[in-house]
Amino acid sequence: MHTSRRDFLRMGTLGATGLLLPAINGNAYPQPPVKDELASLSTKLLFEWGETLLSLQVNQPAAKGVHGGILCPACATIHGRCSDMIYPFLYLAQQTKQQRYMDAALRLYDWAEEMVSTEDGAWLNEVSTSDWKGITVFGATALAESLIHFGHLLPKATREKWKIRLQRATEYVYQNFTITYGNINYPVAGSYLLALTGQYLQEPRYAKRGKELAHESLAYITTSNLLYGEGRPKPDKSPKGCYAVDLGYNVEESLPSLVQYALLTNDTEITVAVMRSMKAHLEFMLPDGTWDNSWGTRNYKWTWWGSRTSDGCLPAYGLLTDKDPVFYTAALQNTRLLAACTHNKLLHGGPHYVSHGIKPCVAHAMAHSKAMVTYLLHAKPAPSIPATLPRTAEYGLKAFPEIYTWLISKNKWRGTVTAYDQEYTMKGGHATGGALSLLWHNDAGPLLSASMNQYQMVESFNMQKDRDPHSIPLTAGFRLQTAEKLFLSTQDLKATIQTDTTPSAIRISTQTSLVDAAQTAAPDAACQITYTFAADSVTIKAVSSNPAAVFSLPVISARNETVSQPSPTQIIIRKPGALVEIESSVAVKVSVPLNERIFNFVPGMEAVPIILESNQVEISISVKKLS
Repeated sequence: MHTSRRDFLRMGTLGATGLLLPAINGNAYPQPPVKDELASLSTKLLFEWGETLLSLQVNQPAAKGVHGGILCPACATIHGRCSDMIYPFLYLAQQTKQQRYMDAALRLYDWAEEMVSTEDGAWLNEVSTSDWKGITVFGATALAESLIHFGHLLPKATREKWKIRLQRATEYVYQNFTITYGNINYPVAGSYLLALTGQYLQEPRYAKRGKELAHESLAYITTSNLLYGEGRPKPDKSPKGCYAVDLGYNVEESLPSLVQYALLTNDTEITVAVMRSMKAHLEFMLPDGTWDNSWGTRNYKWTWWGSRTSDGCLPAYGLLTDKDPVFYTAALQNTRLLAACTHNKLLHGGPHYVSHGIKPCVAHAMAHSKAMVTYLLHAKPAPSIPATLPRTAEYGLKAFPEIYTWLISKNKWRGTVTAYDQEYTMKGGHATGGALSLLWHNDAGPLLSASMNQYQMVESFNMQKDRDPHSIPLTAGFRLQTAEKLFLSTQDLKATIQTDTTPSAIRISTQTSLVDAAQTAAPDAACQITYTFAADSVTIKAVSSNPAAVFSLPVISARNETVSQPSPTQIIIRKPGALVEIESSVAVKVSVPLNERIFNFVPGMEAVPIILESNQVEISISVKKLS
């Protein structure tokens, strides 16, 4: 259907662009394809989350400052970005014809104007704990999408008021955003907002600036097609030649923004570049839909399915399913994972929140609701021939020099080994030091997973407080606790890695040191750790020169899984459909009772905290599938 310039002006919508947008009566936008699991599952989750978030909205007009906000049961606060839910609430109002969702959207707008709106047109990240205004780009995008798709639902006076507010917010982004504004996700998100409002508000300068930001971002794509720029301050390269890359933010925020920009503007150059980058990032998706961000600069917000406060991968992979069927598979698998982490109609920040009694932060469901609405408005038919994810295949080794990280695929084993030396603003962040940051098996799922070396509330308003008295880092490696300091092999930024592949095994050897978060080495700090991936087992052989060093091996296991210790050197974990056997050359100690677990918010997992009290250990991990 062609929409003329005159129709565009009459309708107040985007008209003939790469994205199909609604007619003024609200009946013309695309409906979910019939018999499409991705669309139907997204619809189901969106309705469940929306219903719960609506129930958490404060509806007490006399309660100034809280009326209209969405109360978070985990954080006991109202998050500053809750007004982004205006967009999903209006979608639900359209679909259900229920006034309560419309009223919820109106209350949210008023709450945001009262509590987080600033005179310069921006919105604050939080009411009182943050003065960061970069999130204006996301609030403005949600408001623009709301007006474009659902403005016909609003009273004329409200629609005009919102349109004026959108112009002020967009002007703030236009005046302040450059390609180096904040982390790369902000200017990339700005490219889509400015292109979108440039058309909707008929401001060519916005559209021009959006195009500039989108094309400037192409310089931040590495030779392996990974997007970098998730680091502050931003050195181009680390001593090892690594760039600041975060998988979670890339696949859930930056790449979706570039995809939406490309579709909106029919920009072929951006489309080609972003598809290449999407396929490169897809190398890190596990067969179950997990985004393996065990190594990323901002993995302090890693949630197994993505990142704590970003929108999700659907507006990237879900909107380009007609370009490559593997994108549909990725979107579907990740959405299935979101469904598996949804309990009591609310998305939880990891697979084991419920078993450990952790309440979910509402930020997860709010952000991902936006992504699902965007996908459902523009969903394409499911591909007729399904495609498999790259990490499903057995391919041996893949190296990513820009992040000094290797992916392993041997028989049913999938692994990640990293000595990535780009840090974010804090010390003791993501795993490095040649750590086996992820071990996964087709029949047993996750067995080892990295966390932060030290759990830190880097973004206190976007993270949950760790109240587990037994909490330890989940990353396997040597540790040395002195009276003053904790030294970890998984913190050594100078660690080196060597690989060797034969037909029967893949061997990865790391030379690392016991260092504290400031990279100060312990006495007798040298460590050598070798991981051998064979068809039926993974073997870890570790030696430290320090006689007081011990090897920590937290094995991922939910509380409802049975753990037994048949001998002093053996642990067996019964998982759904598989038995996991850990055999050690030295005695195995578990620091909590076998029916209890430790928990780490990165990536939202429980584990059996195994300690091997020796500086020389050999560990064999094997899996037996149960019939």
